Amino acid sequence: MANYHFKVSPAAENMRLDVFLAAELTDAPSRTYVKKLIDHGHVKVNEAPVKAHHLISGGDDIAVNIPAEFLTPAYIAPEDIPLNIVFQDSALLAIDKPAGMLVHPARGRYTGTLVNALLFHAKQLSDFSGDLMRPGIVHRLDQETSGLILIAKDNITHTKLAKQFKKRTVSKRYVALVEGEVEFDEGLIEAPIGQHPKYRDKKAVRFDEDARASETVYRVIRRCHGKTLVSLSPKTGRTHQLRVHMKYLGHPILGDDKYGKRTSFPRLALHARAIAFNHPRDKRRIEISTPIPAAFLAAVAVGKT
Repeated sequence: MANYHFKVSPAAENMRLDVFLAAELTDAPSRTYVKKLIDHGHVKVNEAPVKAHHLISGGDDIAVNIPAEFLTPAYIAPEDIPLNIVFQDSALLAIDKPAGMLVHPARGRYTGTLVNALLFHAKQLSDFSGDLMRPGIVHRLDQETSGLILIAKDNITHTKLAKQFKKRTVSKRYVALVEGEVEFDEGLIEAPIGQHPKYRDKKAVRFDEDARASETVYRVIRRCHGKTLVSLSPKTGRTHQLRVHMKYLGHPILGDDKYGKRTSFPRLALHARAIAFNHPRDKRRIEISTPIPAAFLAAVAVGKT
């Protein structure tokens, strides 16, 4: 069974329940699937069953309990997809995920994901989350973002890593290629993030009670020809945080189809370059890093545009 809980923001006032959940439940393959969940009593608003066409209000509590038989498909096929494994031991793996690869199956995409590849390459993966479509997955990485992601092989490892993420003892560092030449060499972006007032699939900097505190440290690596290569260290873990913060700073990440210009770069120019954490078994500090993508470096090289 998978359980979800949502607090409705004022931006979603008077939205149909099935429309809201189709946007929020990233694992839901369709709106019809969501309606079926509601019709079978697996969704409650303020602890009461309602119809799919029910209009939600700001402040509503929505609970979703998805039983095993609704977790479709029940079996995700292993696929022989090459993986760049940069660290591995008996407890976990660190994968350098390519840009464009979905981390886990969702919305009708049940092949070609990182999970499909992991099921082929790993003999054992955690099932701590209870979600059959996310074995071993401890934290998020957007489909368009490349770079490091940690995978737990067992439930104890999963639990201990999840606690570190919650306590913010995991340190992550990204590198991004952004539009324009960033003025200051380094700085701290403190700007709360909440739901975009118009678009359900986007976030925005907001200064109201529904926004959550968000912090990102940035450092300029190189400026060249109207672009800047920056190092980004998120101190909080909000959805799309780095993309939203760089747009707020006036320097959207290149290739970003949500917060910038998709045509400005062949891909979203964001890479999870490094991660540091305490090993769940012996507590030693582990630091893993990957090279900056060659295309990022080429874009700010002398003589390049």
